Amino acid sequence: MSLTPSNMLPIGTEAPNFELWDSVSSSTKTLNQIKGFHGTLVMFICNHCPFVIHINEALIKIANSLKNKGIGVVAISSNDIKDYPQDGPEQMQIHAKNTNYNFPYLYDETQSVAKAYDAACTPDFFLFDSKLKLVYRGQLDDSRPGNGLPVNGNDLLRAVQCMTENKTNTKPQKPSIGCNIKWKTS
Repeated sequence: MSLTPSNMLPIGTEAPNFELWDSVSSSTKTLNQIKGFHGTLVMFICNHCPFVIHINEALIKIANSLKNKGIGVVAISSNDIKDYPQDGPEQMQIHAKNTNYNFPYLYDETQSVAKAYDAACTPDFFLFDSKLKLVYRGQLDDSRPGNGLPVNGNDLLRAVQCMTENKTNTKPQKPSIGCNIKWKTS
């Protein structure tokens, strides 16, 4: 397992727009279709990363909680499927169904969306407010495969709470750590 940290996009950055194929609904989705009234969570994940597999169950619960608070949730896979065919759109569709993803799971074939967000690893989290301005980027929590810490989403959920209560998040934002995005070589 590689240990790649987030790039930590500057707070206040406007969410880059996108239009990508959704493996859950078998249709294209845009940022404007996904965004929530109170905010939007954009996650970069993939099917095979052990760091993502480690938090999958919590992601589904957190996504439900966020959607109930008027926060849109979306996951994007940007990996090169030539070298990592297990992350291709058909496999994403199977994976989303088998894991009961309750949020769009989009395929970034050109990797342009990952580059626009300066995403570096899976998982990588970006929380935007109602005006699509970045208020949080980084880790879900301190849990990693094998470290024995519970997956509770504390870092992200604290940022959500601060955002919805219009308070400043004074807790340090730590980079996510995970597998590097598998960039195309040509």
